[in-house]
Amino acid sequence: MFFIRKINSVCDGRESFLYTFLLIYVEKSFLSYIFVLEMTFKEFYTYWYSRTTAFAYEYLLSEDDANDVVQDVFVNLYEKYDLLSGHVNLAAYLFTSLKNRCIDVLRHRMAEKEAMNRMQEEYELMLRMKFDSLEILDNGIFDEDTGVKILENALAVLPERCRTIFVKHKLEGMRQKDIAVELGVSPKTIENQLTIAYRKMREALKPHFTLMMFFL
Repeated sequence: MFFIRKINSVCDGRESFLYTFLLIYVEKSFLSYIFVLEMTFKEFYTYWYSRTTAFAYEYLLSEDDANDVVQDVFVNLYEKYDLLSGHVNLAAYLFTSLKNRCIDVLRHRMAEKEAMNRMQEEYELMLRMKFDSLEILDNGIFDEDTGVKILENALAVLPERCRTIFVKHKLEGMRQKDIAVELGVSPKTIENQLTIAYRKMREALKPHFTLMMFFL
């Protein structure tokens, strides 16, 4: 037909969105309007299913995604079919809905890709920081005198009772319930004091991360 050949020459034979809609327009011009009005949803679905699936696949490049999108669009149309039939161009409505759903899927993919790229960049930055920290690590902190001095300074920030409980538990290896009996306090008090001690020690040893890892 002349109109089809003209469309092919304009669109260069490609399955573009414009090409699809021009074909819809031509087909509508040659189809009987009465026939369109009398099409049941099943007939409409059968007639357009393969076309819409091919259209969706052209843009989504995934058979599963294309099928899912087409099914969603037809389910939505089925719920409104009786209301829309005879009042709107159902083919145009169908492809407009399909276009919007494809855009949603592609937008979601792009957002996921951007999130993955950000995560990759953060991971690479973390690796660089780990690498740099290892390169500048001062092995001197493992010298006995240096290490002891650092720990003594960190312990000095603890309140007296808190420090006593921490030393007995962490350095002397006493169990919490034994410390509670020795000091005449409840096990809950020992637990609370150790929580405070760990928090303050971590803060005090933060500049000496490696020593903190080995000690705490």
